[in-house]
Amino acid sequence: MTVRRSAATLAATAAVLCAAAAPVAVAAPSPSPSPSVALPSGLYGTADPTYDGVWRQSMAFLAQRLEGVTPAAKSVDWLISQQCADGSYAAFRPDTAKPCDAKTVRDTNATAAATQALVEVDGHRETVNNSVRWLKSVQNEDGGWGYTAGAPSDANSTSLVIGALARQGQRLADITTPGGKTPYDPLLALAIPCGGKDGGAFAYQADKKGGLAANADATAAAVLGTMGKAMAVGNNAAGKAPSCRPGSGLTPEQTAQNGAHYLAGALAGSGHLNQAPMPGATDTTPQPDFGNTADAVVALSAAGHQDKAAGAVAWLKKNSADWAARSGPAAYAQLILAAHATGDNARDFGGVDLVARLNAAGPEPAAVVTPDPSADTGYVPTEKDQVHSGDDVIGGVWWYIGIGLVLAAIAFFLISGRRKNRQP
Repeated sequence: MTVRRSAATLAATAAVLCAAAAPVAVAAPSPSPSPSVALPSGLYGTADPTYDGVWRQSMAFLAQRLEGVTPAAKSVDWLISQQCADGSYAAFRPDTAKPCDAKTVRDTNATAAATQALVEVDGHRETVNNSVRWLKSVQNEDGGWGYTAGAPSDANSTSLVIGALARQGQRLADITTPGGKTPYDPLLALAIPCGGKDGGAFAYQADKKGGLAANADATAAAVLGTMGKAMAVGNNAAGKAPSCRPGSGLTPEQTAQNGAHYLAGALAGSGHLNQAPMPGATDTTPQPDFGNTADAVVALSAAGHQDKAAGAVAWLKKNSADWAARSGPAAYAQLILAAHATGDNARDFGGVDLVARLNAAGPEPAAVVTPDPSADTGYVPTEKDQVHSGDDVIGGVWWYIGIGLVLAAIAFFLISGRRKNRQP
């Protein structure tokens, strides 16, 4: 399990994290604001932002843009101001007037989430490109990313960074290490082969002996990662039932489908996923994991199996209201992403207007436009739709279209000039 979705609870598990090799967190309410933490006026939520300020702000923007909501300028400015000069983000910087230094814990998850969010709100190309440069500069030798720069690669962090790079317009297959590894390689290495227990699932990380333990949160993230997709995905029509393809040498797409098969099976019974017990916990009674269930819904829909997520969506509609109210903006955002991915109405999700609740958690939006339900506003290009923007990170598809138009105009004038010279 990781802080990809629930970084806020690191405050409650700090003692565990000090002894653990990887971050551990579960979906739970954020801690209350401490007197020493002043809440910025542009920030979403009222809980202490120390561990999740950038994350919840980014999630809010992603969900709002899917629903035709333009965040307030001061909210966007706050997120931009959190960026370090090198393009990275920490989970939260209370004093942005102080430059980032060696003590600043730069966070690939926060950086990737902010990158995806700022792509959606438009007009911040250089801020986005700066983050992409940093993310590419801290790629591990195995092709992936850990939660912090230089930490061992994990499925969640790698998948989040893949989504950010893809959404900015990078061609993922071209982002290679000196050893020839791509961002897909560490995800493929963390996939549990089909044919045995938990076949198709992904592990968060391999253990010290190279063993892989199925992790539903990591699987939901890695399905998106191996498909080259960001967190906000469109409403995909249902396809054939997912199957688990055995054997080695599978492509990222085939591995993603295996992950979808595992998630479909995990949701088939109760309609929800459960939290893994915290290390050292005495009460191991299974508890529903609302956020991970929402993530699994998005992953299944992205893989073309929206019908397999229907039971989970119904369960979320019936049971998630109290959880979202306790947990805050990021929780509402997760539910909106799940509703959008499956074509459900986020403005009436089990009787709850998720969009209104999220909007009320932050400054009044600059604009609110109810989107056309028939329009797929959440389309995220797959790798084959993307262009390689090179080491300079110059802005993706539209830059190339502009260059093409300029070249076409030059060619037109050259041809016209030749024709005039040929006239008697």
